[in-house]
Amino acid sequence: MSEIVSEGRGLSLVPRAEGKQTLKDFKSDQEVRWCPGCGDYAILAAVQGFLPELGLKRENIVFVSGIGCSSRFPYYLNTYGFHSIHGRAPAIATGLAASRPDLSVWVVTGDGDALSIGGNHLIHALRRNVNLNILLFNNRIYGLTKGQYSPTSEVGKITKSTPMGSLDRPFNPISLAIGAEATFVARTLDSDRKHLQGVLREAVAHQGTSLVEIYQNCNIFNDNAFEPLKDPGIRDDITVKLEHGKPIVFGANGEKAVRLTRTGGVEVVPTDSVPAEEILVHDTHATDPSLAFALSRLDEPAFEHVPIGIFRHIQRSSYDELMSDQLDNAIAKNGRGTLHDLLNSGDTWRIN
Repeated sequence: MSEIVSEGRGLSLVPRAEGKQTLKDFKSDQEVRWCPGCGDYAILAAVQGFLPELGLKRENIVFVSGIGCSSRFPYYLNTYGFHSIHGRAPAIATGLAASRPDLSVWVVTGDGDALSIGGNHLIHALRRNVNLNILLFNNRIYGLTKGQYSPTSEVGKITKSTPMGSLDRPFNPISLAIGAEATFVARTLDSDRKHLQGVLREAVAHQGTSLVEIYQNCNIFNDNAFEPLKDPGIRDDITVKLEHGKPIVFGANGEKAVRLTRTGGVEVVPTDSVPAEEILVHDTHATDPSLAFALSRLDEPAFEHVPIGIFRHIQRSSYDELMSDQLDNAIAKNGRGTLHDLLNSGDTWRIN
């Protein structure tokens, strides 16, 4: 059985699964080999629990990964998977999504894999708006290669490769994605399954590229990197929950608010110090990315006010759709060619 899906895969004919599926249907028979206590376990469980909601046949779901701890993900899901090469998962997934619109294509990557050697592949997938769901596990460290600093490690980070402290200013993955004109950009947390799965629902319903940054704890080489967001004593004071159409107010008692600055940025102020109309109302659908970008900078330099949720969610034609339309127009104008005609067109030479 199949049906036309109006969201998430454009007008693709997506085969549906027969009968109801459960989490067990998406668990593979492979032993999960991450360090005990790794945040990847929580993300894996959340994804396995979410996939049955898609109602798709398992053979029409593909997870593509690069290299790193997170990139073992395809082994642990009972779907098709491709453990590819370092940083190139978005490129491989682009070819797959463009040639097989009947598939739900996912990329699983880490901050080192995606933002170092894979940086160009990531930004070009985002700007092209290919039908992909990219899960970027950010633990601010290289885990698989044993604890070197990564493109998201904070300045001054002491690691095996920076014994005197990192000198590099880190990437902000959300800012990078918005700067690349990504159409869906979000951030969530490994240990908050409800929020994580809620973001995944929005991401998979989006037509085009979705990028979901997941703060993920590496308890061996960078333990408690995101502890302030999990500590019941302070998390409400620093977590800025972004909800479309709602004023951006946070704090245990809503005592903090976000407003625009004169220079076009945003700042945190006491809620009772400003008129209600000055408090910024979050708009994920704004076509101008300026406010989404400004919100992504709130947690600079380090965890003073951390936005969590969907930063941007706009509609734009996907690369797959545009490519398909271009091919249809060419066939309508010139007819359907053959491989023989292509190989023998233009200047050709025969070598005896």
